[in-house]
Amino acid sequence: MALKPLQATYPLGQFDGYDDQITEFLGGEVCTLKSVLVGEDKAAYPSDGQDGYFGVAHQLRPVVSHNLAAGDRPLFLADDGISGYGTLFGSVVGGTAGQVVTGGTVLGPHTAVASGKITLWAQPGLYAVTLDAVDTTASTGLVPGNGTLTAGAKLYATSAGLLTPDSSSKFEDVAVARFVDFQTNGSLVNTPNFLTAALNSPSGGSPVKTNVTQAIIWYNGADVAGS
Repeated sequence: MALKPLQATYPLGQFDGYDDQITEFLGGEVCTLKSVLVGEDKAAYPSDGQDGYFGVAHQLRPVVSHNLAAGDRPLFLADDGISGYGTLFGSVVGGTAGQVVTGGTVLGPHTAVASGKITLWAQPGLYAVTLDAVDTTASTGLVPGNGTLTAGAKLYATSAGLLTPDSSSKFEDVAVARFVDFQTNGSLVNTPNFLTAALNSPSGGSPVKTNVTQAIIWYNGADVAGS
């Protein structure tokens, strides 16, 4: 759903997303730059150099891709998507006979649609990644149900660019980040039950766990430097 830079600086915003993948980005995927033939990607090709780029012999141009293969470098965190990015018209709530309260259909385009570019974060820093944009495999993925996750645990990337602690799912043997903690989105707009229900409520209710929505990670270029 979204990447949330917490303590990070200097994003890159000049590289086109690969047309076949651009609307697939949710935010928080690990991605890289790959060359495609001019004409394979639909970006403009003006006389001043392929939408601002000068390709190899004017035949290749770089695009952002979340499909990873061994040896791909540099590695970035993508920061474009739909939900969680302040879409122009918000989301449909209410639905048919009030059936949709939250999580309704998003009204608005993907953030990369107009420019065709994917914002990339390359600097070491602290980031939050919503849990729909990571490896969600039960008990082994980057999910609260994975009891083996501890602070500082290595996080890898799958071949589809999803962050995962599962070394068997990694695209290559290199840690791209470190796990810190799971966290809610911090919002109190939708008052959670645990703030209103007493432990021995006369209604019979009891407090419930908070709704964890994102993983806090440390993205560290040192983990991938020189590898």
